[in-house]
Amino acid sequence: MQFGRTFEEFEVGAVYKHWPGKTVTEYDDHLFCLLTMNHHPLHLDGNYAEKTTDFGKNVVVGNYVYSLLLGMSVPDVSGKAIANLEVESLKHIAPTFHGDTIYGETVVLGKTPSRSKNDRGIVHVETRGYKQDGTVVCVFRRKVMVPTETYIKERGGEQPGRPEPKTQEK
Repeated sequence: MQFGRTFEEFEVGAVYKHWPGKTVTEYDDHLFCLLTMNHHPLHLDGNYAEKTTDFGKNVVVGNYVYSLLLGMSVPDVSGKAIANLEVESLKHIAPTFHGDTIYGETVVLGKTPSRSKNDRGIVHVETRGYKQDGTVVCVFRRKVMVPTETYIKERGGEQPGRPEPKTQEK
């Protein structure tokens, strides 16, 4: 299974469809709220959301949706990344609710060799997240520093830190 890409493997215009999707549960949403100390009742209090908001029910925290999409993109985009350099833009387009399934895809907008080190480059991508009915819920653009094939070879190959199992003597 491929995990990320080297600079040479990215092609401008390529679209990577991230699989599988993730069905967002109430537990997922509430745990994210608790971990990040986001205590807004729109996300936590069903009674409040039902009686006082336009949605009539809890809305999933937008930054959870963003984080979920970012994570979904790792095997296709940033699995070999040296660094995420910048989130250029982040737009929440439509709400996500408990029970919605989120899917994502990323398009390569551009790529530039590093000016300071010839063993890496910068890839500019846009990730779009959408629900099971195709409604786009989140779009973000980011720049990722990725290694060249030379960088990977010089550092021991694809999985340099992975240990080999010890053989058992009989």
